[in-house]
Amino acid sequence: MAKSLSSLWLKSVRRMGKAQQAQGRRLLQSLVPTPARAPAGRQAPAKTAKARTAAPIRKSAPLPARALTGTPGSWQKCWFSVPAAGQLAPARRMLYWLYLPPDAGPEPLPLVVMLHGCQQLATDFARSTRMNELAARKGFAVLYPQQSAAADAHRCWHWYKRATQEGLGDVRLIAEMIMQVQRKHGLDSSRTYVAGLSAGAGLANILALRYPALVAAVGLHSAPVFGTTDSPLSAYGAMQHGSGPAHRESVRAFGSAEAAFPGMPAILIHGARDSVVRRINMAQLTEQFTILNAGLITREQAVVRHWPARSTGRHPRHAYESQTWHAGRKPHLVACEIAQLGHAWSGGDGSVEFSAPEGPDATLMMWTFFARHRRPQGLPPAAT
Repeated sequence: MAKSLSSLWLKSVRRMGKAQQAQGRRLLQSLVPTPARAPAGRQAPAKTAKARTAAPIRKSAPLPARALTGTPGSWQKCWFSVPAAGQLAPARRMLYWLYLPPDAGPEPLPLVVMLHGCQQLATDFARSTRMNELAARKGFAVLYPQQSAAADAHRCWHWYKRATQEGLGDVRLIAEMIMQVQRKHGLDSSRTYVAGLSAGAGLANILALRYPALVAAVGLHSAPVFGTTDSPLSAYGAMQHGSGPAHRESVRAFGSAEAAFPGMPAILIHGARDSVVRRINMAQLTEQFTILNAGLITREQAVVRHWPARSTGRHPRHAYESQTWHAGRKPHLVACEIAQLGHAWSGGDGSVEFSAPEGPDATLMMWTFFARHRRPQGLPPAAT
């Protein structure tokens, strides 16, 4: 019997190893520019940099807020454009969706900016995260910029490019979009937060660091390490293996260049079984944020908490662990690792791709963290 069990265990390990190797090969093919033929069958998981060249992009028809979220409110499809340099050059345009809750009241609303992952549309991400439903209950606006298929065939944000990491390209365009939306709808400019999944998390991180006067706090789900890549191949290496000591050097160089950087509250969420952006990325991001926030964190040791798995009841969840660093009595940095979770939004709508129905609820966790932070006015201007 023991020999039989050992044999079964060894076969299982071999199958798992082969599956991981195959996934790694597919991910590498997605990052290099050579075309790859998509295999038949189930679509591969969303890739943080570039998804498979031949994989189809699902298209979502525009839906009213009630049809999308099951809640009342205003769900607007809009275009944002910035004139390009030169009279003959076309303007840069980006589609976005904006959710405004009903019965907002007289006070200016906070704004949460949500950046989708690869092979997702803004409407996919709204369904997956159910952020609009929470916004209707808590009273905040939600902005969903959407990467165009012209910029990237799989709607991936180019977080790994050097110009993007310097705050240019899509990062600058989205920053200007946020400011226009704030002015147009009278939103609270001191309570703007940005969150994202995978490639969207990579871009959200850059947006928060390059435009700290604009962003009060950031939420990163399944995010790659910051500032250590300059090509698809180096992005693949970081996603799979981290960046070695380069992650410390890059964030220290950023801090030296941004002498007036005011710090950035952050909540990081990652699946322990994520094979697309592996867990070492969260470990290195956590270290990067402790360096960036060193002048604000008042206790060097994190407060560690464990939550057991819950398989019964209305809200089943995976086990998870959180580490929290405080600025005074306020949580300033939270790193949460979720057991059994792969590359998917935790506690999301299970009918949508890249979304895991089991908790904890990443959407609620992020808003609970965001709601405790406000960006003081009069900070130095945003990156240029």
